[in-house]
Amino acid sequence: MAGSFHLPTALVTAGTMALLLAAYVLLQRSRRRGFISPTDQATYSTLHTVSTASGHLTEGLTADGAERAGKHLLAILGADGLAICDGIGLLTWTGTGDHHRKDAFEHGADTRASGRVSAVRSISCGDPDCPIRSAVTAPIVSDDRVVGTITAYTTQASPGLARATEEVARWVASQVELAELSHTRTRAMEAELRALRAQISPHFIYNSLAAIASFVRTDPDRARELLLDFADFTRYALRTGGPFTTLAEELRNVERYLVLEQARFGDRLQISLLVAPEVLPVQLPYLAVQPLVENAVRHGLAAKEGAGHVTIAASDRGAFAEISIEDDGVGSDPDQIRRILDGASDRDSVGLGNVDARLRQVYGDDFGLVVETARGAGTKVSFRVPKFAPGVHGTS
Repeated sequence: MAGSFHLPTALVTAGTMALLLAAYVLLQRSRRRGFISPTDQATYSTLHTVSTASGHLTEGLTADGAERAGKHLLAILGADGLAICDGIGLLTWTGTGDHHRKDAFEHGADTRASGRVSAVRSISCGDPDCPIRSAVTAPIVSDDRVVGTITAYTTQASPGLARATEEVARWVASQVELAELSHTRTRAMEAELRALRAQISPHFIYNSLAAIASFVRTDPDRARELLLDFADFTRYALRTGGPFTTLAEELRNVERYLVLEQARFGDRLQISLLVAPEVLPVQLPYLAVQPLVENAVRHGLAAKEGAGHVTIAASDRGAFAEISIEDDGVGSDPDQIRRILDGASDRDSVGLGNVDARLRQVYGDDFGLVVETARGAGTKVSFRVPKFAPGVHGTS
Protein backbone atom coordinates (compact mmCIF):
# COMPACT_ATOMS: atom_id res chain seq x y z
CA MET A 1 0.00 0.00 0.00
CA ALA A 2 1.06 3.60 -0.43
CA GLY A 3 2.04 5.89 2.44
CA SER A 4 4.00 3.62 4.80
CA PHE A 5 5.91 5.45 7.50
CA HIS A 6 7.56 4.89 10.89
CA LEU A 7 9.30 7.14 13.42
CA PRO A 8 12.45 5.50 14.93
CA THR A 9 14.69 6.61 17.81
CA ALA A 10 16.74 4.73 20.45
CA LEU A 11 17.16 5.00 24.20
CA VAL A 12 19.92 3.35 26.28
CA THR A 13 19.53 3.43 30.05
CA ALA A 14 22.35 4.24 32.46
CA GLY A 15 21.99 0.77 33.97
CA THR A 16 22.53 -0.82 30.57
CA MET A 17 25.58 1.36 29.97
CA ALA A 18 27.07 0.29 33.30
CA LEU A 19 26.65 -3.34 32.37
CA LEU A 20 28.24 -2.73 28.96
CA LEU A 21 31.18 -1.03 30.61
CA ALA A 22 31.58 -3.94 32.98
CA ALA A 23 31.54 -6.36 30.05
CA TYR A 24 34.15 -4.21 28.29
CA VAL A 25 36.45 -4.36 31.32
CA LEU A 26 36.21 -8.14 31.35
CA LEU A 27 36.98 -8.31 27.63
CA GLN A 28 40.05 -6.15 28.18
CA ARG A 29 41.42 -8.49 30.85
CA SER A 30 45.08 -9.43 30.97
CA ARG A 31 46.27 -11.89 28.36
CA ARG A 32 47.85 -13.96 31.11
CA ARG A 33 45.97 -17.12 31.93
CA GLY A 34 44.15 -17.21 35.24
CA PHE A 35 42.71 -14.30 37.21
CA ILE A 36 42.27 -10.82 35.82
CA SER A 37 44.81 -8.21 36.89
CA PRO A 38 44.34 -6.32 40.18
CA THR A 39 43.61 -3.12 38.24
CA ASP A 40 40.92 -4.80 36.16
CA GLN A 41 39.53 -6.48 39.26
CA ALA A 42 39.24 -3.12 41.04
CA THR A 43 37.62 -1.50 37.98
CA TYR A 44 35.11 -4.29 37.63
CA SER A 45 34.32 -4.17 41.36
CA THR A 46 33.67 -0.43 41.19
CA LEU A 47 31.43 -0.74 38.15
CA HIS A 48 29.53 -3.58 39.78
CA THR A 49 29.03 -1.47 42.91
CA VAL A 50 27.78 1.47 40.84
CA SER A 51 25.42 -0.78 38.90
CA THR A 52 24.04 -2.22 42.16
CA ALA A 53 23.56 1.24 43.67
CA SER A 54 21.68 2.45 40.59
CA GLY A 55 19.00 -0.16 41.20
CA HIS A 56 18.17 1.51 44.52
CA LEU A 57 17.70 4.98 42.99
CA THR A 58 15.10 4.11 40.39
CA GLU A 59 12.47 6.03 42.38
CA GLY A 60 14.70 9.08 42.72
CA LEU A 61 16.08 10.64 45.89
CA THR A 62 13.92 8.89 48.49
CA ALA A 63 14.78 7.88 52.06
CA ASP A 64 14.49 4.17 51.28
CA GLY A 65 16.53 4.42 48.08
CA ALA A 66 19.21 6.57 49.73
CA GLU A 67 19.53 4.14 52.62
CA ARG A 68 19.96 1.17 50.30
CA ALA A 69 22.37 2.96 47.96
CA GLY A 70 24.35 4.60 50.76
CA LYS A 71 26.47 1.60 51.69
CA HIS A 72 27.54 1.13 48.07
CA LEU A 73 28.46 4.81 47.67
CA LEU A 74 30.40 4.68 50.95
CA ALA A 75 32.37 1.71 49.62
CA ILE A 76 33.24 3.63 46.45
CA LEU A 77 34.48 6.67 48.38
CA GLY A 78 36.31 4.72 51.08
CA ALA A 79 35.18 7.24 53.70
CA ASP A 80 34.28 6.50 57.32
CA GLY A 81 30.77 7.86 57.13
CA LEU A 82 28.33 9.13 54.53
CA ALA A 83 25.26 11.34 54.77
CA ILE A 84 22.72 11.82 51.99
CA CYS A 85 20.27 14.71 52.34
CA ASP A 86 17.50 16.12 50.20
CA GLY A 87 16.43 19.77 50.29
CA ILE A 88 14.70 19.57 53.68
CA GLY A 89 16.65 17.11 55.83
CA LEU A 90 18.75 14.00 56.29
CA LEU A 91 17.67 10.95 54.31
CA THR A 92 20.23 8.46 55.58
CA TRP A 93 23.52 8.07 57.44
CA THR A 94 25.82 5.18 56.55
CA GLY A 95 29.02 4.05 58.25
CA THR A 96 30.54 4.92 61.61
CA GLY A 97 29.86 8.03 63.70
CA ASP A 98 26.09 7.78 63.71
CA HIS A 99 26.02 10.25 66.63
CA HIS A 100 26.98 12.99 64.11
CA ARG A 101 23.83 12.49 62.04
CA LYS A 102 22.03 15.29 63.87
CA ASP A 103 24.49 17.79 62.37
CA ALA A 104 24.68 16.27 58.86
CA PHE A 105 22.08 18.52 57.27
CA GLU A 106 23.79 21.65 58.63
CA HIS A 107 27.16 20.45 57.31
CA GLY A 108 25.74 20.77 53.78
CA ALA A 109 24.34 24.30 54.23
CA ASP A 110 27.12 26.06 52.29
CA THR A 111 26.79 23.61 49.39
CA ARG A 112 23.01 24.01 49.22
CA ALA A 113 23.45 27.78 49.13
CA SER A 114 26.31 27.94 46.62
CA GLY A 115 25.85 24.79 44.55
CA ARG A 116 29.57 24.03 44.96
CA VAL A 117 31.66 21.51 46.88
CA SER A 118 32.41 22.66 50.43
CA ALA A 119 34.39 21.28 53.35
CA VAL A 120 34.17 21.27 57.12
CA ARG A 121 37.77 21.16 58.31
CA SER A 122 37.13 20.54 61.97
CA ILE A 123 34.32 18.51 63.54
CA SER A 124 34.39 18.31 67.32
CA CYS A 125 33.58 14.99 68.94
CA GLY A 126 33.66 13.81 72.54
CA ASP A 127 34.45 10.23 71.53
CA PRO A 128 38.24 9.85 71.22
CA ASP A 129 37.80 6.70 69.11
CA CYS A 130 35.52 8.35 66.55
CA PRO A 131 37.38 8.78 63.24
CA ILE A 132 35.15 11.60 62.04
CA ARG A 133 36.94 14.92 62.26
CA SER A 134 36.25 16.52 58.84
CA ALA A 135 33.78 16.33 55.98
CA VAL A 136 33.36 17.12 52.29
CA THR A 137 29.93 17.94 50.83
CA ALA A 138 29.01 17.86 47.12
CA PRO A 139 25.71 18.98 45.56
CA ILE A 140 23.20 16.72 43.82
CA VAL A 141 22.02 18.96 41.00
CA SER A 142 18.97 18.26 38.86
CA ASP A 143 17.34 20.74 36.49
CA ASP A 144 19.94 23.37 37.44
CA ARG A 145 18.96 23.32 41.10
CA VAL A 146 20.42 21.62 44.16
CA VAL A 147 17.99 18.88 45.15
CA GLY A 148 20.26 17.23 47.72
CA THR A 149 23.76 16.73 49.03
CA ILE A 150 26.25 13.96 49.70
CA THR A 151 28.65 14.44 52.59
CA ALA A 152 31.65 12.15 53.07
CA TYR A 153 33.15 12.02 56.56
CA THR A 154 36.72 11.06 57.43
CA THR A 155 39.61 11.88 59.75
CA GLN A 156 41.22 14.37 57.40
CA ALA A 157 39.53 15.52 54.19
CA SER A 158 41.71 15.57 51.09
CA PRO A 159 41.41 17.06 47.58
CA GLY A 160 41.09 13.51 46.25
CA LEU A 161 38.09 12.80 48.49
CA ALA A 162 36.53 16.10 47.40
CA ARG A 163 36.85 15.21 43.73
CA ALA A 164 35.55 11.67 44.31
CA THR A 165 32.55 12.93 46.33
CA GLU A 166 31.75 15.43 43.58
CA GLU A 167 31.80 12.70 40.91
CA VAL A 168 29.61 10.41 43.01
CA ALA A 169 27.15 13.27 43.55
CA ARG A 170 27.05 13.89 39.78
CA TRP A 171 26.33 10.23 39.20
CA VAL A 172 23.53 10.26 41.79
CA ALA A 173 22.14 13.38 40.08
CA SER A 174 22.03 11.50 36.77
CA GLN A 175 20.05 8.70 38.46
CA VAL A 176 17.64 11.25 39.96
CA GLU A 177 17.07 12.78 36.52
CA LEU A 178 16.51 9.34 34.97
CA ALA A 179 13.98 8.58 37.71
CA GLU A 180 12.18 11.87 37.05
CA LEU A 181 12.15 11.11 33.33
CA SER A 182 10.66 7.71 34.07
CA HIS A 183 8.02 9.28 36.33
CA THR A 184 7.23 11.88 33.65
CA ARG A 185 6.81 9.17 31.03
CA THR A 186 4.59 7.17 33.40
CA ARG A 187 2.44 10.19 34.19
CA ALA A 188 2.17 10.98 30.50
CA MET A 189 1.11 7.41 29.75
CA GLU A 190 -1.51 7.52 32.51
CA ALA A 191 -2.81 10.81 31.14
CA GLU A 192 -2.98 9.33 27.63
CA LEU A 193 -4.92 6.36 29.00
CA ARG A 194 -7.39 8.61 30.83
CA ALA A 195 -7.84 10.58 27.63
CA LEU A 196 -8.51 7.38 25.69
CA ARG A 197 -11.11 6.24 28.21
CA ALA A 198 -12.80 9.63 27.96
CA GLN A 199 -12.73 9.26 24.17
CA ILE A 200 -14.79 6.06 24.05
CA SER A 201 -17.09 6.91 21.19
CA PRO A 202 -20.49 8.21 22.31
CA HIS A 203 -21.69 7.13 18.86
CA PHE A 204 -20.59 3.56 19.59
CA ILE A 205 -22.40 3.55 22.94
CA TYR A 206 -25.56 5.01 21.44
CA ASN A 207 -25.51 2.68 18.43
CA SER A 208 -24.84 -0.38 20.59
CA LEU A 209 -27.73 0.37 22.91
CA ALA A 210 -29.96 1.10 19.91
CA ALA A 211 -29.01 -2.25 18.34
CA ILE A 212 -29.70 -4.05 21.63
CA ALA A 213 -33.07 -2.31 21.92
CA SER A 214 -34.01 -3.42 18.40
CA PHE A 215 -33.73 -7.07 19.48
CA VAL A 216 -35.63 -6.76 22.76
CA ARG A 217 -39.00 -7.74 21.20
CA THR A 218 -37.90 -9.75 18.16
CA ASP A 219 -35.07 -11.76 19.76
CA PRO A 220 -34.89 -11.22 23.54
CA ASP A 221 -32.23 -13.92 24.03
CA ARG A 222 -29.88 -12.17 21.65
CA ALA A 223 -30.68 -8.81 23.25
CA ARG A 224 -29.70 -10.29 26.63
CA GLU A 225 -26.40 -11.66 25.24
CA LEU A 226 -25.58 -8.34 23.58
CA LEU A 227 -26.32 -6.48 26.79
CA LEU A 228 -23.90 -8.75 28.68
CA ASP A 229 -21.25 -8.17 25.99
CA PHE A 230 -21.80 -4.43 26.27
CA ALA A 231 -21.45 -4.59 30.08
CA ASP A 232 -18.24 -6.66 29.82
CA PHE A 233 -16.82 -4.31 27.17
CA THR A 234 -17.41 -1.16 29.23
CA ARG A 235 -16.16 -2.88 32.41
CA TYR A 236 -12.87 -3.71 30.69
CA ALA A 237 -12.57 -0.29 29.03
CA LEU A 238 -13.13 1.54 32.33
CA ARG A 239 -11.26 -0.83 34.62
CA THR A 240 -8.97 0.54 37.34
CA GLY A 241 -6.23 -2.08 37.01
CA GLY A 242 -2.66 -1.52 35.87
CA PRO A 243 -1.59 -0.14 32.49
CA PHE A 244 -0.78 -3.56 30.99
CA THR A 245 -2.71 -6.67 30.04
CA THR A 246 -2.21 -9.82 27.99
CA LEU A 247 -2.85 -10.02 24.27
CA ALA A 248 -5.44 -12.71 25.05
CA GLU A 249 -7.42 -10.33 27.28
CA GLU A 250 -7.13 -7.52 24.76
CA LEU A 251 -8.43 -9.74 21.94
CA ARG A 252 -11.27 -10.96 24.16
CA ASN A 253 -12.38 -7.36 24.53
CA VAL A 254 -12.01 -6.82 20.77
CA GLU A 255 -14.34 -9.78 20.27
CA ARG A 256 -16.96 -8.14 22.50
CA TYR A 257 -16.63 -4.91 20.54
CA LEU A 258 -17.04 -6.68 17.19
CA VAL A 259 -20.08 -8.64 18.37
CA LEU A 260 -21.76 -5.34 19.21
CA GLU A 261 -20.77 -3.76 15.88
CA GLN A 262 -21.97 -6.79 13.92
CA ALA A 263 -25.34 -6.42 15.61
CA ARG A 264 -25.50 -3.03 13.91
CA PHE A 265 -23.78 -3.72 10.57
CA GLY A 266 -24.95 -7.30 10.06
CA ASP A 267 -23.37 -9.01 7.06
CA ARG A 268 -21.70 -5.77 5.98
CA LEU A 269 -18.97 -6.38 8.58
CA GLN A 270 -16.78 -9.43 7.95
CA ILE A 271 -13.98 -10.43 10.32
CA SER A 272 -10.89 -12.63 9.98
CA LEU A 273 -8.81 -13.45 13.05
CA LEU A 274 -5.34 -14.93 12.54
CA VAL A 275 -3.55 -15.37 15.87
CA ALA A 276 -0.54 -17.51 16.75
CA PRO A 277 -1.37 -19.17 20.10
CA GLU A 278 2.17 -18.70 21.43
CA VAL A 279 1.81 -14.90 21.51
CA LEU A 280 -1.45 -14.83 23.50
CA PRO A 281 0.35 -14.51 26.91
CA VAL A 282 2.46 -11.55 25.72
CA GLN A 283 1.99 -8.43 27.85
CA LEU A 284 1.18 -5.15 26.12
CA PRO A 285 -0.38 -1.80 27.03
CA TYR A 286 -4.03 -2.05 27.94
CA LEU A 287 -6.39 -0.81 25.20
CA ALA A 288 -3.69 -1.02 22.52
CA VAL A 289 -5.64 -3.14 20.01
CA GLN A 290 -9.34 -2.33 20.40
CA PRO A 291 -9.03 1.38 19.45
CA LEU A 292 -7.23 0.35 16.23
CA VAL A 293 -10.01 -2.10 15.37
CA GLU A 294 -12.59 0.58 16.12
CA ASN A 295 -10.70 2.95 13.85
CA ALA A 296 -10.81 0.35 11.04
CA VAL A 297 -14.57 -0.16 11.45
CA ARG A 298 -15.54 3.44 11.98
CA HIS A 299 -13.30 5.24 9.49
CA GLY A 300 -12.54 2.41 7.10
CA LEU A 301 -15.83 0.57 6.62
CA ALA A 302 -18.67 2.77 7.84
CA ALA A 303 -18.33 5.03 4.79
CA LYS A 304 -17.85 2.13 2.36
CA GLU A 305 -20.66 0.85 0.21
CA GLY A 306 -21.34 -2.86 0.55
CA ALA A 307 -19.49 -5.35 2.75
CA GLY A 308 -16.18 -4.58 4.41
CA HIS A 309 -13.50 -6.91 5.71
CA VAL A 310 -11.28 -6.45 8.77
CA THR A 311 -8.36 -8.81 9.39
CA ILE A 312 -6.79 -8.96 12.83
CA ALA A 313 -3.48 -10.83 12.95
CA ALA A 314 -0.96 -11.58 15.70
CA SER A 315 2.19 -13.45 14.77
CA ASP A 316 5.36 -14.69 16.42
CA ARG A 317 8.50 -12.85 15.28
CA GLY A 318 11.13 -14.41 17.52
CA ALA A 319 11.75 -11.95 20.36
CA PHE A 320 8.69 -9.93 19.33
CA ALA A 321 4.98 -10.30 18.77
CA GLU A 322 3.62 -8.45 15.75
CA ILE A 323 0.00 -7.29 15.73
CA SER A 324 -1.77 -5.88 12.68
CA ILE A 325 -5.26 -4.64 11.85
CA GLU A 326 -6.10 -4.35 8.15
CA ASP A 327 -9.29 -3.22 6.46
CA ASP A 328 -10.37 -2.92 2.82
CA GLY A 329 -12.24 0.29 3.46
CA VAL A 330 -11.98 3.78 1.99
CA GLY A 331 -8.43 4.44 3.20
CA SER A 332 -6.98 7.77 4.30
CA ASP A 333 -4.61 10.50 3.21
CA PRO A 334 -1.11 9.43 4.39
CA ASP A 335 -0.18 13.03 5.22
CA GLN A 336 -3.26 13.32 7.42
CA ILE A 337 -2.32 10.14 9.29
CA ARG A 338 1.23 11.40 9.71
CA ARG A 339 -0.09 14.61 11.27
CA ILE A 340 -2.26 12.58 13.65
CA LEU A 341 0.74 10.52 14.81
CA ASP A 342 2.78 13.71 15.18
CA GLY A 343 0.04 15.19 17.37
CA ALA A 344 -0.52 18.01 14.91
CA SER A 345 -4.10 17.11 13.99
CA ASP A 346 -7.27 17.12 16.05
CA ARG A 347 -9.05 14.79 13.63
CA ASP A 348 -11.18 12.22 15.46
CA SER A 349 -9.10 9.09 14.93
CA VAL A 350 -10.48 6.92 17.78
CA GLY A 351 -7.20 6.76 19.63
CA LEU A 352 -4.78 6.19 16.73
CA GLY A 353 -2.37 8.85 18.00
CA ASN A 354 -3.07 7.84 21.59
CA VAL A 355 -2.04 4.22 21.05
CA ASP A 356 1.06 5.27 19.11
CA ALA A 357 2.14 7.62 21.91
CA ARG A 358 1.65 5.01 24.64
CA LEU A 359 3.53 2.29 22.74
CA ARG A 360 6.49 4.61 22.30
CA GLN A 361 6.37 5.73 25.92
CA VAL A 362 6.62 2.11 27.06
CA TYR A 363 9.03 0.56 24.55
CA GLY A 364 10.78 3.47 22.82
CA ASP A 365 10.20 5.18 19.50
CA ASP A 366 11.21 2.15 17.44
CA PHE A 367 7.95 0.50 18.55
CA GLY A 368 5.36 3.02 17.41
CA LEU A 369 2.60 2.34 14.92
CA VAL A 370 3.33 1.65 11.26
CA VAL A 371 0.44 2.83 9.08
CA GLU A 372 0.06 1.87 5.42
CA THR A 373 -2.81 3.59 3.65
CA ALA A 374 -3.97 5.57 0.62
CA ARG A 375 -7.27 6.98 -0.59
CA GLY A 376 -9.46 4.12 -1.77
CA ALA A 377 -6.84 1.46 -0.89
CA GLY A 378 -7.78 0.50 2.65
CA THR A 379 -5.57 0.76 5.73
CA LYS A 380 -3.17 -1.50 7.57
CA VAL A 381 -1.92 -0.57 11.05
CA SER A 382 0.74 -2.72 12.66
CA PHE A 383 3.11 -2.63 15.62
CA ARG A 384 5.60 -4.85 17.41
CA VAL A 385 6.02 -5.45 21.13
CA PRO A 386 8.87 -7.32 22.83
CA LYS A 387 7.76 -10.60 24.35
CA PHE A 388 9.67 -9.65 27.49
CA ALA A 389 10.27 -6.02 28.49
CA PRO A 390 11.44 -4.57 31.83
CA GLY A 391 8.64 -3.01 33.83
CA VAL A 392 5.86 -4.45 31.65
CA HIS A 393 3.67 -6.59 33.90
CA GLY A 394 -0.02 -7.37 33.83
CA THR A 395 -2.36 -7.36 36.79
CA SER A 396 -3.70 -10.90 36.47
